[in-house]
Amino acid sequence: MLIELHIRHFAIVKSLDIEFSRGMTAITGETGAGKSIALDALSLCLGSRAEASLVRPGYDKAEISALFFIANDSPADRWLKQQELDADNECVLRRVITKEGRSKAWINGSPVPLSQQKALAPLLVNIHGQHEHQLLTREEHQLQLLDSFARHQQLLDDTYATYRDWASTERRYRQHQQQRSDLEAQRQLLEYQVQELDEFALQDGEFEQLEGDHKRLSNSRQLSESSLFALNALYDGEHNNANGLVQSALSRLQEAAEMDNQLQPINHLLQQAMVHVEEAALELRHYQEAIILDGSELDTIEQRMSQALKLAKKHQLAPAELYQHHQHLKQQLQQLHDGDAANEQLAEQRQQLRAAYRQCAKKLSASRQQAARQLEDKITQAMQKLNMPHGRFAIALQHHDSAPATGKGTDHVEFQVTANPGQPLQAISKVASGGELSRISLAIQVMSATQQTVPTMMFDEVDVGVSGPTAAVVGSMLKELGQHSQIICVTHLPQVAAKADQQLQVSKRTRDEQTETQVAALNKKQRVTELARLLGGDKVTDLAKANAQELLAG
Repeated sequence: MLIELHIRHFAIVKSLDIEFSRGMTAITGETGAGKSIALDALSLCLGSRAEASLVRPGYDKAEISALFFIANDSPADRWLKQQELDADNECVLRRVITKEGRSKAWINGSPVPLSQQKALAPLLVNIHGQHEHQLLTREEHQLQLLDSFARHQQLLDDTYATYRDWASTERRYRQHQQQRSDLEAQRQLLEYQVQELDEFALQDGEFEQLEGDHKRLSNSRQLSESSLFALNALYDGEHNNANGLVQSALSRLQEAAEMDNQLQPINHLLQQAMVHVEEAALELRHYQEAIILDGSELDTIEQRMSQALKLAKKHQLAPAELYQHHQHLKQQLQQLHDGDAANEQLAEQRQQLRAAYRQCAKKLSASRQQAARQLEDKITQAMQKLNMPHGRFAIALQHHDSAPATGKGTDHVEFQVTANPGQPLQAISKVASGGELSRISLAIQVMSATQQTVPTMMFDEVDVGVSGPTAAVVGSMLKELGQHSQIICVTHLPQVAAKADQQLQVSKRTRDEQTETQVAALNKKQRVTELARLLGGDKVTDLAKANAQELLAG
Protein backbone atom coordinates (compact mmCIF):
# COMPACT_ATOMS: atom_id res chain seq x y z
CA MET A 1 0.00 0.00 0.00
CA LEU A 2 1.23 3.51 -0.85
CA ILE A 3 1.77 5.51 2.35
CA GLU A 4 3.67 8.63 1.35
CA LEU A 5 4.77 10.40 -1.82
CA HIS A 6 7.40 13.14 -1.76
CA ILE A 7 7.96 15.30 -4.82
CA ARG A 8 10.66 17.96 -5.26
CA HIS A 9 11.18 20.31 -8.25
CA PHE A 10 9.06 18.21 -10.59
CA ALA A 11 7.22 20.00 -13.46
CA ILE A 12 5.15 22.75 -11.79
CA VAL A 13 5.69 21.24 -8.32
CA LYS A 14 8.24 22.90 -6.08
CA SER A 15 7.68 20.70 -3.05
CA LEU A 16 4.89 18.26 -2.19
CA ASP A 17 4.46 15.72 0.60
CA ILE A 18 1.32 13.63 0.25
CA GLU A 19 0.04 11.02 2.70
CA PHE A 20 -2.37 8.34 1.52
CA SER A 21 -4.77 6.24 3.57
CA ARG A 22 -6.42 2.87 3.12
CA GLY A 23 -9.61 2.44 1.15
CA MET A 24 -10.52 4.90 -1.59
CA THR A 25 -8.80 8.24 -2.11
CA ALA A 26 -10.24 10.81 -4.54
CA ILE A 27 -8.04 13.51 -6.05
CA THR A 28 -9.98 16.55 -7.28
CA GLY A 29 -9.16 20.06 -8.41
CA GLU A 30 -9.66 22.64 -11.09
CA THR A 31 -8.83 21.88 -14.70
CA GLY A 32 -5.13 22.50 -15.30
CA ALA A 33 -4.23 22.41 -11.60
CA GLY A 34 -2.22 19.26 -12.08
CA LYS A 35 -4.49 16.55 -10.66
CA SER A 36 -2.48 13.84 -12.41
CA ILE A 37 0.85 15.15 -11.11
CA ALA A 38 0.98 12.56 -8.31
CA LEU A 39 0.37 9.71 -10.76
CA ASP A 40 3.00 11.08 -13.17
CA ALA A 41 5.55 11.41 -10.37
CA LEU A 42 4.80 7.95 -9.02
CA SER A 43 5.18 6.52 -12.54
CA LEU A 44 8.78 7.75 -12.51
CA CYS A 45 9.42 5.89 -9.26
CA LEU A 46 8.01 2.82 -10.97
CA GLY A 47 10.49 3.03 -13.82
CA SER A 48 8.80 5.12 -16.52
CA ARG A 49 10.89 7.13 -18.98
CA ALA A 50 12.53 10.30 -17.65
CA GLU A 51 12.99 13.50 -19.64
CA ALA A 52 14.89 16.68 -18.86
CA SER A 53 11.70 18.72 -19.38
CA LEU A 54 10.26 17.19 -16.20
CA VAL A 55 12.72 19.15 -14.04
CA ARG A 56 11.22 22.40 -12.71
CA PRO A 57 12.79 25.43 -14.47
CA GLY A 58 15.60 26.96 -12.43
CA TYR A 59 16.58 23.73 -10.67
CA ASP A 60 19.31 21.18 -11.36
CA LYS A 61 17.28 18.07 -10.63
CA ALA A 62 13.89 16.64 -9.72
CA GLU A 63 13.51 14.07 -6.97
CA ILE A 64 10.60 11.76 -6.22
CA SER A 65 10.36 9.15 -3.47
CA ALA A 66 7.47 6.85 -2.56
CA LEU A 67 7.02 4.86 0.64
CA PHE A 68 5.03 1.59 0.48
CA PHE A 69 3.90 -0.79 3.19
CA ILE A 70 4.75 -4.36 2.16
CA ALA A 71 2.73 -7.23 3.61
CA ASN A 72 4.60 -10.33 4.72
CA ASP A 73 4.92 -13.03 2.05
CA SER A 74 3.27 -10.83 -0.60
CA PRO A 75 4.65 -11.02 -4.16
CA ALA A 76 6.50 -7.71 -3.58
CA ASP A 77 7.93 -8.99 -0.28
CA ARG A 78 9.20 -12.19 -1.92
CA TRP A 79 10.71 -10.24 -4.82
CA LEU A 80 12.53 -7.82 -2.50
CA LYS A 81 13.95 -10.70 -0.47
CA GLN A 82 15.12 -12.51 -3.59
CA GLN A 83 16.93 -9.32 -4.65
CA GLU A 84 18.24 -8.79 -1.08
CA LEU A 85 16.51 -5.40 -0.95
CA ASP A 86 13.96 -6.05 1.83
CA ALA A 87 13.60 -3.63 4.77
CA ASP A 88 11.05 -4.76 7.41
CA ASN A 89 7.68 -4.40 5.65
CA GLU A 90 8.68 -1.15 3.95
CA CYS A 91 9.77 -0.26 0.47
CA VAL A 92 11.13 3.13 -0.49
CA LEU A 93 11.43 3.87 -4.21
CA ARG A 94 13.49 6.93 -5.16
CA ARG A 95 14.23 8.51 -8.51
CA VAL A 96 16.36 11.54 -9.39
CA ILE A 97 16.31 13.22 -12.82
CA THR A 98 18.85 15.89 -13.74
CA LYS A 99 18.18 18.84 -16.02
CA GLU A 100 20.44 17.10 -18.58
CA GLY A 101 18.00 14.18 -18.72
CA ARG A 102 20.09 11.66 -16.77
CA SER A 103 18.42 9.66 -14.01
CA LYS A 104 19.28 7.41 -11.08
CA ALA A 105 17.11 4.94 -9.19
CA TRP A 106 17.15 3.46 -5.67
CA ILE A 107 15.19 0.75 -3.86
CA ASN A 108 15.40 0.88 -0.06
CA GLY A 109 18.51 3.04 -0.28
CA SER A 110 20.39 0.75 -2.68
CA PRO A 111 21.20 2.08 -6.16
CA VAL A 112 19.60 -0.17 -8.78
CA PRO A 113 19.27 -0.27 -12.57
CA LEU A 114 15.99 1.09 -13.87
CA SER A 115 15.04 -2.42 -15.02
CA GLN A 116 14.72 -3.50 -11.36
CA GLN A 117 12.30 -0.68 -10.56
CA LYS A 118 10.27 -1.69 -13.61
CA ALA A 119 10.26 -5.32 -12.46
CA LEU A 120 9.01 -4.38 -8.98
CA ALA A 121 6.38 -1.88 -10.19
CA PRO A 122 3.61 -4.36 -11.20
CA LEU A 123 3.81 -5.93 -7.72
CA LEU A 124 3.10 -2.59 -6.03
CA VAL A 125 0.78 -0.49 -8.20
CA ASN A 126 -1.58 -0.97 -11.11
CA ILE A 127 -2.23 2.33 -12.97
CA HIS A 128 -5.28 2.72 -15.21
CA GLY A 129 -4.82 5.76 -17.43
CA GLN A 130 -7.48 8.15 -18.72
CA HIS A 131 -6.83 6.92 -22.27
CA GLU A 132 -7.28 3.27 -21.35
CA HIS A 133 -10.44 3.01 -23.45
CA GLN A 134 -8.43 3.89 -26.56
CA LEU A 135 -6.42 0.68 -26.08
CA LEU A 136 -9.58 -1.36 -25.70
CA THR A 137 -9.99 -1.83 -29.46
CA ARG A 138 -6.56 -3.48 -29.82
CA GLU A 139 -6.47 -7.25 -29.79
CA GLU A 140 -3.21 -7.48 -27.83
CA HIS A 141 -4.71 -5.29 -25.07
CA GLN A 142 -7.88 -7.36 -25.01
CA LEU A 143 -5.82 -10.52 -24.61
CA GLN A 144 -3.82 -8.91 -21.80
CA LEU A 145 -7.01 -7.94 -19.95
CA LEU A 146 -8.39 -11.46 -20.29
CA ASP A 147 -5.15 -13.02 -19.04
CA SER A 148 -5.04 -10.60 -16.13
CA PHE A 149 -8.58 -11.59 -15.14
CA ALA A 150 -7.85 -15.31 -15.55
CA ARG A 151 -4.80 -15.14 -13.24
CA HIS A 152 -3.09 -18.05 -14.98
CA GLN A 153 0.45 -16.69 -14.93
CA GLN A 154 1.95 -20.18 -14.69
CA LEU A 155 0.24 -21.22 -17.92
CA LEU A 156 1.52 -18.05 -19.60
CA ASP A 157 5.04 -18.74 -18.33
CA ASP A 158 4.93 -22.36 -19.49
CA THR A 159 3.65 -21.35 -22.93
CA TYR A 160 6.31 -18.67 -23.33
CA ALA A 161 9.09 -21.01 -22.14
CA THR A 162 8.16 -23.77 -24.58
CA TYR A 163 7.74 -21.20 -27.37
CA ARG A 164 11.19 -19.78 -26.64
CA ASP A 165 12.80 -23.25 -26.63
CA TRP A 166 10.97 -24.27 -29.79
CA ALA A 167 11.87 -21.03 -31.59
CA SER A 168 15.51 -21.40 -30.57
CA THR A 169 15.64 -25.01 -31.78
CA GLU A 170 13.87 -24.01 -34.98
CA ARG A 171 16.51 -21.38 -35.69
CA ARG A 172 19.32 -23.86 -35.01
CA TYR A 173 17.63 -26.42 -37.24
CA ARG A 174 17.34 -23.97 -40.13
CA GLN A 175 20.93 -22.81 -39.72
CA HIS A 176 22.05 -26.41 -39.64
CA GLN A 177 20.01 -27.17 -42.73
CA GLN A 178 21.65 -24.28 -44.56
CA GLN A 179 25.14 -25.37 -43.52
CA ARG A 180 24.32 -28.93 -44.41
CA SER A 181 23.01 -27.81 -47.81
CA ASP A 182 26.25 -25.93 -48.46
CA LEU A 183 28.34 -28.95 -47.50
CA GLU A 184 26.08 -31.34 -49.37
CA ALA A 185 27.08 -29.65 -52.61
CA GLN A 186 30.68 -30.53 -51.75
CA ARG A 187 30.01 -34.09 -50.61
CA GLN A 188 30.83 -35.85 -53.90
CA LEU A 189 33.96 -33.77 -54.42
CA LEU A 190 35.08 -34.36 -50.83
CA GLU A 191 34.47 -38.09 -51.08
CA TYR A 192 36.46 -38.28 -54.34
CA GLN A 193 39.34 -36.21 -52.99
CA VAL A 194 39.54 -38.11 -49.71
CA GLN A 195 39.41 -41.47 -51.49
CA GLU A 196 42.19 -40.44 -53.87
CA LEU A 197 44.38 -39.23 -51.02
CA ASP A 198 43.54 -42.30 -48.93
CA GLU A 199 44.76 -44.51 -51.76
CA PHE A 200 47.99 -42.53 -52.09
CA ALA A 201 48.35 -42.59 -48.26
CA LEU A 202 51.16 -40.06 -47.95
CA GLN A 203 52.43 -40.04 -44.36
CA ASP A 204 53.37 -37.04 -42.24
CA GLY A 205 56.90 -35.92 -43.28
CA GLU A 206 57.11 -38.56 -45.98
CA PHE A 207 57.63 -36.14 -48.88
CA GLU A 208 60.65 -34.57 -47.18
CA GLN A 209 62.05 -38.11 -46.66
CA LEU A 210 61.43 -38.92 -50.30
CA GLU A 211 63.33 -35.82 -51.35
CA GLY A 212 66.32 -36.88 -49.22
CA ASP A 213 66.28 -40.45 -50.50
CA HIS A 214 65.98 -39.28 -54.10
CA LYS A 215 68.95 -36.97 -53.75
CA ARG A 216 71.05 -39.74 -52.16
CA LEU A 217 70.13 -42.47 -54.66
CA SER A 218 70.53 -40.27 -57.73
CA ASN A 219 74.12 -39.50 -56.59
CA SER A 220 75.00 -43.00 -55.30
CA ARG A 221 77.92 -43.60 -57.75
CA GLN A 222 79.60 -40.32 -56.83
CA LEU A 223 78.97 -41.01 -53.14
CA SER A 224 80.50 -44.48 -53.49
CA GLU A 225 83.61 -43.17 -55.23
CA SER A 226 84.10 -40.37 -52.72
CA SER A 227 83.70 -42.62 -49.71
CA LEU A 228 86.07 -45.25 -51.22
CA PHE A 229 88.72 -42.62 -51.84
CA ALA A 230 88.37 -41.38 -48.27
CA LEU A 231 88.59 -44.92 -46.91
CA ASN A 232 91.79 -45.61 -48.86
CA ALA A 233 93.27 -42.29 -47.81
CA LEU A 234 92.53 -42.93 -44.19
CA TYR A 235 93.13 -46.64 -43.74
CA ASP A 236 93.02 -49.09 -46.66
CA GLY A 237 95.55 -47.49 -49.02
CA GLU A 238 98.71 -49.50 -49.64
CA HIS A 239 100.97 -46.47 -49.49
CA ASN A 240 100.86 -43.45 -47.23
CA ASN A 241 97.38 -43.81 -45.71
CA ALA A 242 96.61 -41.56 -42.76
CA ASN A 243 96.52 -44.36 -40.25
CA GLY A 244 100.01 -45.62 -41.25
CA LEU A 245 101.53 -42.14 -41.24
CA VAL A 246 100.12 -41.35 -37.78
CA GLN A 247 101.34 -44.68 -36.50
CA SER A 248 104.89 -44.03 -37.86
CA ALA A 249 104.93 -40.57 -36.31
CA LEU A 250 103.77 -41.98 -32.99
CA SER A 251 106.54 -44.66 -32.99
CA ARG A 252 109.28 -42.07 -33.53
CA LEU A 253 107.92 -39.70 -30.90
CA GLN A 254 107.52 -42.42 -28.32
CA GLU A 255 111.30 -43.03 -28.53
CA ALA A 256 111.94 -39.34 -28.35
CA ALA A 257 109.62 -38.92 -25.37
CA GLU A 258 111.94 -41.12 -23.36
CA MET A 259 114.51 -38.37 -23.80
CA ASP A 260 112.05 -35.43 -23.29
CA ASN A 261 108.82 -35.72 -21.30
CA GLN A 262 107.44 -32.63 -22.99
CA LEU A 263 106.51 -34.85 -26.00
CA GLN A 264 104.16 -37.02 -23.94
CA PRO A 265 101.06 -34.81 -24.47
CA ILE A 266 101.67 -34.91 -28.23
CA ASN A 267 101.84 -38.68 -28.09
CA HIS A 268 98.44 -38.75 -26.36
CA LEU A 269 96.97 -36.58 -29.11
CA LEU A 270 98.33 -38.87 -31.82
CA GLN A 271 96.95 -41.94 -30.05
CA GLN A 272 93.52 -40.29 -29.99
CA ALA A 273 93.90 -39.39 -33.66
CA MET A 274 94.56 -43.05 -34.52
CA VAL A 275 91.40 -44.05 -32.66
CA HIS A 276 89.34 -41.42 -34.58
CA VAL A 277 90.83 -42.48 -37.90
CA GLU A 278 89.99 -46.12 -37.22
CA GLU A 279 86.42 -45.21 -36.22
CA ALA A 280 85.99 -43.06 -39.32
CA ALA A 281 87.31 -45.88 -41.48
CA LEU A 282 84.87 -48.33 -39.89
CA GLU A 283 81.90 -46.00 -40.53
CA LEU A 284 83.02 -45.44 -44.13
CA ARG A 285 83.25 -49.19 -44.69
CA HIS A 286 79.66 -49.60 -43.38
CA TYR A 287 78.51 -46.68 -45.56
CA GLN A 288 80.17 -48.29 -48.60
CA GLU A 289 78.38 -51.56 -47.99
CA ALA A 290 74.99 -49.76 -47.66
CA ILE A 291 75.18 -47.81 -50.91
CA ILE A 292 72.78 -49.27 -53.50
CA LEU A 293 73.73 -48.76 -57.05
CA ASP A 294 70.61 -50.57 -58.33
CA GLY A 295 68.27 -48.02 -59.99
CA SER A 296 65.00 -49.87 -59.20
CA GLU A 297 64.59 -48.20 -55.78
CA LEU A 298 65.28 -44.81 -57.33
CA ASP A 299 62.56 -45.44 -59.89
CA THR A 300 60.09 -46.30 -57.14
CA ILE A 301 60.92 -43.11 -55.25
CA GLU A 302 60.67 -40.99 -58.38
CA GLN A 303 57.25 -42.43 -59.19
CA ARG A 304 55.94 -41.66 -55.67
CA MET A 305 57.38 -38.14 -55.75
CA SER A 306 55.85 -37.55 -59.15
CA GLN A 307 52.42 -38.63 -57.87
CA ALA A 308 52.79 -36.38 -54.82
CA LEU A 309 53.70 -33.41 -57.02
CA LYS A 310 50.72 -34.12 -59.27
CA LEU A 311 48.27 -34.26 -56.34
CA ALA A 312 49.78 -31.12 -54.79
CA LYS A 313 49.31 -29.24 -58.05
CA LYS A 314 45.70 -30.43 -58.27
CA HIS A 315 44.99 -29.10 -54.78
CA GLN A 316 47.04 -25.96 -55.39
CA LEU A 317 49.46 -26.32 -52.51
CA ALA A 318 53.06 -27.33 -51.78
CA PRO A 319 53.78 -31.10 -51.73
CA ALA A 320 54.93 -30.85 -48.11
CA GLU A 321 51.42 -29.55 -47.19
CA LEU A 322 49.62 -32.48 -48.79
CA TYR A 323 49.42 -34.60 -45.64
CA GLN A 324 47.79 -31.82 -43.53
CA HIS A 325 45.39 -31.01 -46.39
CA HIS A 326 44.40 -34.68 -46.52
CA GLN A 327 43.59 -34.65 -42.79
CA HIS A 328 41.53 -31.44 -43.19
CA LEU A 329 39.45 -32.93 -45.99
CA LYS A 330 38.83 -36.07 -43.94
CA GLN A 331 37.65 -33.88 -41.06
CA GLN A 332 35.25 -31.98 -43.31
CA LEU A 333 33.82 -35.22 -44.63
CA GLN A 334 33.43 -36.54 -41.09
CA GLN A 335 31.61 -33.33 -40.09
CA LEU A 336 29.25 -33.89 -42.97
CA HIS A 337 28.54 -37.42 -41.77
CA ASP A 338 28.18 -36.23 -38.17
CA GLY A 339 25.87 -33.48 -39.41
CA ASP A 340 23.45 -36.08 -40.72
CA ALA A 341 23.10 -37.55 -37.24
CA ALA A 342 22.88 -34.10 -35.62
CA ASN A 343 20.24 -33.07 -38.13
CA GLU A 344 18.12 -36.09 -37.26
CA GLN A 345 18.49 -35.29 -33.55
CA LEU A 346 17.54 -31.64 -34.10
CA ALA A 347 14.57 -32.64 -36.22
CA GLU A 348 13.33 -34.97 -33.48
CA GLN A 349 13.88 -32.33 -30.78
CA ARG A 350 12.07 -29.79 -32.96
CA GLN A 351 9.04 -32.02 -33.24
CA GLN A 352 8.99 -32.73 -29.50
CA LEU A 353 9.14 -29.02 -28.63
CA ARG A 354 6.48 -28.23 -31.21
CA ALA A 355 4.16 -30.80 -29.62
CA ALA A 356 4.95 -29.46 -26.12
CA TYR A 357 4.19 -25.90 -27.24
CA ARG A 358 0.90 -26.85 -28.87
CA GLN A 359 -0.10 -28.68 -25.69
CA CYS A 360 0.73 -25.66 -23.51
CA ALA A 361 -1.11 -23.32 -25.89
CA LYS A 362 -4.13 -25.62 -25.76
CA LYS A 363 -4.18 -25.60 -21.93
CA LEU A 364 -3.81 -21.82 -21.93
CA SER A 365 -6.68 -21.49 -24.38
CA ALA A 366 -8.93 -23.70 -22.23
CA SER A 367 -8.21 -21.49 -19.22
CA ARG A 368 -8.94 -18.40 -21.28
CA GLN A 369 -12.25 -19.86 -22.44
CA GLN A 370 -13.31 -20.48 -18.86
CA ALA A 371 -12.24 -17.00 -17.73
CA ALA A 372 -13.91 -15.41 -20.76
CA ARG A 373 -17.33 -16.80 -19.78
CA GLN A 374 -16.97 -15.42 -16.24
CA LEU A 375 -15.68 -12.04 -17.42
CA GLU A 376 -18.52 -11.76 -19.96
CA ASP A 377 -21.14 -12.07 -17.23
CA LYS A 378 -19.40 -9.64 -14.88
CA ILE A 379 -18.87 -6.96 -17.53
CA THR A 380 -22.43 -7.34 -18.84
CA GLN A 381 -23.76 -6.76 -15.31
CA ALA A 382 -21.44 -3.77 -14.84
CA MET A 383 -22.51 -2.26 -18.20
CA GLN A 384 -26.15 -2.51 -17.22
CA LYS A 385 -25.39 -0.73 -13.95
CA LEU A 386 -23.60 1.99 -15.91
CA ASN A 387 -26.75 3.18 -17.68
CA MET A 388 -26.60 0.62 -20.49
CA PRO A 389 -29.65 -1.47 -19.47
CA HIS A 390 -29.69 -3.53 -22.66
CA GLY A 391 -25.92 -3.82 -22.97
CA ARG A 392 -24.35 -7.21 -23.45
CA PHE A 393 -20.68 -8.06 -23.61
CA ALA A 394 -19.09 -11.16 -25.13
CA ILE A 395 -15.58 -12.46 -25.79
CA ALA A 396 -15.06 -14.36 -29.04
CA LEU A 397 -12.04 -16.58 -28.53
CA GLN A 398 -10.78 -18.85 -31.27
CA HIS A 399 -7.97 -21.35 -30.86
CA HIS A 400 -6.07 -22.65 -33.88
CA ASP A 401 -3.63 -25.53 -33.52
CA SER A 402 -2.01 -24.68 -36.83
CA ALA A 403 -1.80 -20.91 -36.27
CA PRO A 404 1.66 -19.28 -36.24
CA ALA A 405 3.22 -19.69 -32.82
CA THR A 406 3.67 -16.72 -30.48
CA GLY A 407 4.88 -16.39 -26.92
CA LYS A 408 1.25 -15.87 -25.83
CA GLY A 409 -0.27 -18.88 -27.53
CA THR A 410 -2.31 -19.21 -30.70
CA ASP A 411 -5.62 -17.66 -29.65
CA HIS A 412 -7.44 -14.91 -31.51
CA VAL A 413 -9.56 -12.76 -29.19
CA GLU A 414 -12.21 -10.19 -30.01
CA PHE A 415 -14.25 -8.19 -27.50
CA GLN A 416 -17.80 -7.85 -28.78
CA VAL A 417 -20.67 -5.72 -27.56
CA THR A 418 -24.23 -4.74 -28.27
CA ALA A 419 -25.75 -1.68 -26.59
CA ASN A 420 -29.31 -1.83 -27.87
CA PRO A 421 -31.94 -4.57 -28.09
CA GLY A 422 -32.17 -6.30 -31.44
CA GLN A 423 -28.61 -5.48 -32.42
CA PRO A 424 -26.22 -8.41 -32.91
CA LEU A 425 -22.89 -8.64 -31.11
CA GLN A 426 -20.14 -6.91 -33.07
CA ALA A 427 -16.52 -5.98 -32.51
CA ILE A 428 -16.27 -3.30 -29.84
CA SER A 429 -14.44 -0.94 -32.18
CA LYS A 430 -17.34 -0.94 -34.66
CA VAL A 431 -20.41 -0.38 -32.52
CA ALA A 432 -19.44 1.54 -29.39
CA SER A 433 -19.63 5.34 -29.28
CA GLY A 434 -17.08 7.37 -27.35
CA GLY A 435 -19.21 7.56 -24.22
CA GLU A 436 -20.18 3.90 -24.41
CA LEU A 437 -16.57 2.92 -24.95
CA SER A 438 -15.55 4.84 -21.83
CA ARG A 439 -18.21 3.10 -19.73
CA ILE A 440 -17.38 -0.33 -21.15
CA SER A 441 -13.68 0.32 -20.51
CA LEU A 442 -14.44 1.33 -16.93
CA ALA A 443 -16.54 -1.79 -16.42
CA ILE A 444 -13.72 -3.97 -17.77
CA GLN A 445 -11.10 -2.26 -15.63
CA VAL A 446 -13.17 -2.57 -12.48
CA MET A 447 -14.06 -6.21 -13.11
CA SER A 448 -10.47 -7.04 -14.02
CA ALA A 449 -9.26 -5.29 -10.88
CA THR A 450 -11.32 -7.65 -8.71
CA GLN A 451 -8.92 -10.39 -9.76
CA GLN A 452 -5.78 -8.39 -9.06
CA THR A 453 -3.44 -9.08 -6.14
CA VAL A 454 -1.75 -5.68 -6.48
CA PRO A 455 -2.23 -3.72 -3.21
CA THR A 456 -2.68 -0.29 -4.85
CA MET A 457 -4.70 0.68 -7.93
CA MET A 458 -4.79 4.12 -9.49
CA PHE A 459 -7.47 5.41 -11.84
CA ASP A 460 -6.66 8.57 -13.79
CA GLU A 461 -9.97 10.15 -14.89
CA VAL A 462 -11.36 6.85 -16.15
CA ASP A 463 -14.83 8.31 -15.53
CA VAL A 464 -14.56 10.64 -18.54
CA GLY A 465 -17.83 10.57 -20.51
CA VAL A 466 -19.85 9.51 -17.44
CA SER A 467 -22.33 11.72 -15.61
CA GLY A 468 -25.53 11.76 -13.54
CA PRO A 469 -26.72 8.51 -11.94
CA THR A 470 -24.06 6.57 -13.78
CA ALA A 471 -21.37 8.56 -11.98
CA ALA A 472 -22.78 7.44 -8.63
CA VAL A 473 -22.56 3.84 -9.78
CA VAL A 474 -18.93 4.38 -10.79
CA GLY A 475 -18.20 5.80 -7.35
CA SER A 476 -19.86 2.83 -5.67
CA MET A 477 -17.85 0.41 -7.79
CA LEU A 478 -14.57 2.09 -6.89
CA LYS A 479 -15.51 2.25 -3.21
CA GLU A 480 -16.30 -1.46 -3.28
CA LEU A 481 -12.88 -2.11 -4.78
CA GLY A 482 -11.42 -0.01 -1.97
CA GLN A 483 -12.55 -2.62 0.53
CA HIS A 484 -10.01 -5.05 -0.92
CA SER A 485 -7.26 -2.77 -2.24
CA GLN A 486 -6.08 0.81 -1.90
CA ILE A 487 -7.82 2.87 -4.61
CA ILE A 488 -6.49 6.28 -5.71
CA CYS A 489 -8.74 7.98 -8.22
CA VAL A 490 -8.28 11.26 -10.08
CA THR A 491 -11.80 12.48 -10.88
CA HIS A 492 -13.84 15.52 -11.84
CA LEU A 493 -17.15 13.97 -10.77
CA PRO A 494 -18.60 14.89 -7.37
CA GLN A 495 -20.58 11.64 -7.28
CA VAL A 496 -17.32 9.68 -7.45
CA ALA A 497 -15.36 11.92 -5.06
CA ALA A 498 -18.15 11.71 -2.48
CA LYS A 499 -17.69 7.93 -2.21
CA ALA A 500 -14.02 8.29 -1.22
CA ASP A 501 -12.70 7.63 2.28
CA GLN A 502 -10.11 10.38 1.74
CA GLN A 503 -10.23 13.38 -0.56
CA LEU A 504 -7.21 15.37 -1.75
CA GLN A 505 -7.59 18.74 -3.42
CA VAL A 506 -5.06 19.89 -6.00
CA SER A 507 -4.65 23.60 -6.60
CA LYS A 508 -2.07 25.87 -8.11
CA ARG A 509 -1.00 29.36 -7.27
CA THR A 510 1.27 31.93 -8.87
CA ARG A 511 3.72 33.84 -6.72
CA ASP A 512 6.65 35.95 -7.89
CA GLU A 513 5.84 34.89 -11.46
CA GLN A 514 6.31 31.25 -10.43
CA THR A 515 3.50 28.67 -10.62
CA GLU A 516 3.28 25.99 -7.95
CA THR A 517 0.98 23.03 -7.47
CA GLN A 518 -0.25 22.21 -3.97
CA VAL A 519 -2.13 19.22 -2.58
CA ALA A 520 -4.18 19.36 0.60
CA ALA A 521 -6.10 16.66 2.46
CA LEU A 522 -9.67 17.90 3.05
CA ASN A 523 -11.69 17.59 6.24
CA LYS A 524 -15.45 17.07 6.09
CA LYS A 525 -16.29 20.77 5.87
CA GLN A 526 -13.71 21.36 3.15
CA ARG A 527 -15.01 18.34 1.26
CA VAL A 528 -18.50 19.83 1.22
CA THR A 529 -17.12 23.04 -0.30
CA GLU A 530 -15.05 21.17 -2.90
CA LEU A 531 -17.94 18.89 -3.87
CA ALA A 532 -20.18 21.94 -4.17
CA ARG A 533 -17.65 23.51 -6.51
CA LEU A 534 -17.66 20.34 -8.61
CA LEU A 535 -21.46 20.43 -8.68
CA GLY A 536 -21.97 24.10 -9.41
CA GLY A 537 -18.79 25.41 -10.95
CA ASP A 538 -16.79 28.33 -9.57
CA LYS A 539 -19.80 29.81 -7.73
CA VAL A 540 -20.51 27.77 -4.61
CA THR A 541 -24.15 28.24 -3.59
CA ASP A 542 -26.03 27.06 -0.54
CA LEU A 543 -28.01 24.70 -2.75
CA ALA A 544 -24.78 23.21 -4.11
CA LYS A 545 -23.52 22.77 -0.54
CA ALA A 546 -26.75 21.05 0.41
CA ASN A 547 -26.41 18.70 -2.53
CA ALA A 548 -22.79 18.05 -1.57
CA GLN A 549 -23.76 17.18 2.01
CA GLU A 550 -26.39 14.81 0.65
CA LEU A 551 -23.80 13.13 -1.56
CA LEU A 552 -21.47 12.66 1.38
CA ALA A 553 -24.25 11.30 3.53
CA GLY A 554 -25.21 8.80 0.86
